[in-house]
Amino acid sequence: MTAMLNRTQLPDNIDALKALLSAKSAQIDAFEQERAAWQVEREALRQDKQGDQQEIARLTLLLDKLRRALFGQKSEKLAGQIDQLQLELEELHINQGERAQSIESAQAPASRPAPQRRPLPEHLPCEVHEHLPKESACPDCGGAWTRLGEDVSNVLEHVPASFRIVRHVRPRLACSCCERMAQAPAPSRPIARSFAGPGLLSHVMVSKYLDHQPLYRQCQIYERENVSLSESTVGDWVGGVHQLLRPLLEALRRHVFSADKLHTDDTPINVLAPGTGKTRQARLWVYARDDRPSGDTTAPAMWIRYSPDRRGIHPQTHLKDYIGILQADAFAGYDKIYESGRVLEAGCWAHARRKFYDIHVKSATPITTHVLDRIAALYKIESSIRGSPADVRRRVRQEHAKPLAIALHAWLREQLTTISRKSNTADAIAYAMNQWQALVRYLDDGRIEIDNNTAERALRGVALGRKNYLFLGSDAGGERAATMYSLLGTAKLNDINPQAYLRHVLSVIADHPVNRVDELLPWNVAL
Repeated sequence: MTAMLNRTQLPDNIDALKALLSAKSAQIDAFEQERAAWQVEREALRQDKQGDQQEIARLTLLLDKLRRALFGQKSEKLAGQIDQLQLELEELHINQGERAQSIESAQAPASRPAPQRRPLPEHLPCEVHEHLPKESACPDCGGAWTRLGEDVSNVLEHVPASFRIVRHVRPRLACSCCERMAQAPAPSRPIARSFAGPGLLSHVMVSKYLDHQPLYRQCQIYERENVSLSESTVGDWVGGVHQLLRPLLEALRRHVFSADKLHTDDTPINVLAPGTGKTRQARLWVYARDDRPSGDTTAPAMWIRYSPDRRGIHPQTHLKDYIGILQADAFAGYDKIYESGRVLEAGCWAHARRKFYDIHVKSATPITTHVLDRIAALYKIESSIRGSPADVRRRVRQEHAKPLAIALHAWLREQLTTISRKSNTADAIAYAMNQWQALVRYLDDGRIEIDNNTAERALRGVALGRKNYLFLGSDAGGERAATMYSLLGTAKLNDINPQAYLRHVLSVIADHPVNRVDELLPWNVAL
């Protein structure tokens, strides 16, 4: 729009004044039409944003439901659905950000609502950049500026990881009065005759086993920093770190198996079969202790072992000296362990529930509806006593949960007489009835959990890793993976930064006395 005319610039002729007024009126109409178009576009953007927010809320709720239903190794299809929904949710978040930027540019600054953001982490280092006017003094009168206050805005920035060379210099000294010489001892290295420092080694190990980045991808990333490392060199480092950590893994095993109660589970993992070019299915077995739900303050931990197959001899070997309670699924390989009399079986209500739930989602029946409702009532009781001492948990279970379980058992026996023995529902009931003694054992012992989700959560990192690599290269690779999953997973269980922990361990373990290796377990390390 052109600037307004003052009185001296207006024409005296009436016809000219009319023409000027008409032109200005047309110009105003054009601006009004443009403004109306902007408002329509802004409203459309707002509607799209609102629709995206509703869809984000719907997908988030659906993802939460799917994650709650995702247990064990028989949920690969469900895991695929979760992956797809996460991609859709990510796309919606990106679209929302794009539209928000469009709305920002269309709105006047004063009319823009202040965005609701989380506060930035206070523990991060802060760089202060002060921005002053170009003029060092008032351009109108030359007077000095007086500070009235300041406006502060924070920007979260990322500084890419960088390499550096740490040069260790050891001067050789000689006494000026006699022939005595001195030199400081060479600092030890995590891996003998290797130039890799503990920080780099910990980064490689965490990237491979926690962030699931294969070594060749890591080498490609390092190449972007103009640091060329061969896969064979980095592979040697991984093998060397594994050897260093063997004593620590044994200390971790002793801690895990000293528990009165263990959770165990297994998960498949593909391994390259030598000489065939094909893969075979191996297994990772987890043994976890975490008694925090029963008020115990002992550090939680997990110990993972690799086996080339799923034969029962593997858990039997792992547990040959264990005495206590074992919470597991109904895998037949555990039967000989229970038969020894050393180990007491505790069942998993999540597994029993899943049998009915899988039927319910396909074709709900009064039986599946009732069973799921009764199991939900048992879980509601558990949520109210999570973190309470074992004796309190037992008392509440005896008073509230035991009558529900007794009634459910009698009701299931009645239903078996009303349905076909060959139906899926009969199979689900039979599973629960066969496992009933193990399922209700938690009612009489406050240390036992209602399910085996502790073990299944411990294996989630392995499930994430399977999405990033197709298979392990060998049985030895499976052993190394089990070692690192054990240590890094235990650090996470104790809310310790895995990379900072591993860096500390690798900086001291080479010179640390083997008989005091327990001092390097995650909960004993001060970072």
